[in-house]
Amino acid sequence: MMKTIGFIGTGVMGTGMIKQLLAKGNNVKVYTRTPSRAAAVIAAGAIYVETAQQLAQQVDVVFTMVGYPTDVEQLYLGREGILTAAKTGTIFVDMTTSSPSLAHELYVKGLSLRQHVLDAPVSGGDVGAQNGTLAIMVGGDEAIFNAIKPLFEQIGATIVYQGSAGNGQHTKMVNQIAVAGTMLGVVEAIVYAEKMQLDVNNVLKAVASGAAGSWTMSNLAPRIVAGDFEPGFFIKHFIKDMKIALDEAEKCHFELPGLATAERLYEQLAINGLSEKGTQALYHYYFAN
Repeated sequence: MMKTIGFIGTGVMGTGMIKQLLAKGNNVKVYTRTPSRAAAVIAAGAIYVETAQQLAQQVDVVFTMVGYPTDVEQLYLGREGILTAAKTGTIFVDMTTSSPSLAHELYVKGLSLRQHVLDAPVSGGDVGAQNGTLAIMVGGDEAIFNAIKPLFEQIGATIVYQGSAGNGQHTKMVNQIAVAGTMLGVVEAIVYAEKMQLDVNNVLKAVASGAAGSWTMSNLAPRIVAGDFEPGFFIKHFIKDMKIALDEAEKCHFELPGLATAERLYEQLAINGLSEKGTQALYHYYFAN
């Protein structure tokens, strides 16, 4: 097991994962561009480090969970990037949902510097992060994956090695494509139930355990009914993920019309000022148009 863990990114997901690592008795050093956002994990026992580069120099494994591929690229490959700052043999685990091609680029750059880079995006939302039940999809060298799998098991319930660098991100794209379609179906089902003047909570009891059942139906449908549209996962980040998947499909010359439809609807929500809401806020589309 690694002696010291670094974690860069203390947003909704990062905070939950850091707290899980701390609760398991690990020493965790953290960095985030907005220090005030680290207050909760510092109160839980994490140690704040002033720069990402300093953090990378002080730990054995670095987890990163930032916003966009551009953030990942700058963090790892920028003028003062963490790959060049760290001591030889450091393991980097990017858990951001990012571009598969960038994940492969980071892996290759890491090899040239005698560093190890895994791409390990997650699924499960804020609830999964808080409860340590995330699904984790990992690409990179299998030996490195096995070396830190005990750490993955402290923050996730389903950890699956997917093969070479970038495959973790490709697997996350599969996940996001399924999520987009499922969310669209769940929201339209709720809208239909309301328009037919049904008791929606009662309807959910009937359908959630049958063929229509899903994580989205069980966890996000009740939030919609309760009027809770706060983010477990931001719309702005979901749009980013859908665009990555659509771009990857275009590169390989096939279409994803269902995903393209979902992406278009979410883009409209962002235009309407809802980009900071949770993905379940797709519900609002049906009452704003």
